[in-house]
Amino acid sequence: MVANSYEEQLFDILTRERLSIATAESCTGGLLSHRITTIPGSSAYFLGGVVAYSNAVKLSVLAVPDEVLNRVGAVSAECALAMARGVRARIGTDIGVSTTGIAGPGGATPTKPVGLVFIACSTPWGDHYEEHRFTGNRIETIRASAEAALACVLDQLARREGSPNY
Repeated sequence: MVANSYEEQLFDILTRERLSIATAESCTGGLLSHRITTIPGSSAYFLGGVVAYSNAVKLSVLAVPDEVLNRVGAVSAECALAMARGVRARIGTDIGVSTTGIAGPGGATPTKPVGLVFIACSTPWGDHYEEHRFTGNRIETIRASAEAALACVLDQLARREGSPNY
């Protein structure tokens, strides 16, 4: 398969290197998992995902510390990292990737505007997060967030020591 899309690139790398992935999604509502599973054969590396829209699910299923949610909130780098680590640990994968943010049109605050999204990736070779400020409507923000999450995983795969892309 010639790797064009991010999903196809993930297929090539994860199947070749026998790595597994799980998702923890808030603002993308399952779109990230959907995109990963559009590739035939993705069941070889995609073990599952959690759509954690509520803080209660973030706490109970993904083990996001209550202190993180109380101190910095669900839309934060700390929460995104905890979600990625939590899904990786709970599902037992090599890679955990998460999305949390404000897709809009409501939910914004003066310090957390619509379009603010945090993406995190947890791997055996380290954890990474990104902050994005997307523009556009709700659907555009959700799509951009899923795309950025796929790119984040690919970037972390390329940056790891020993990677043929390193």
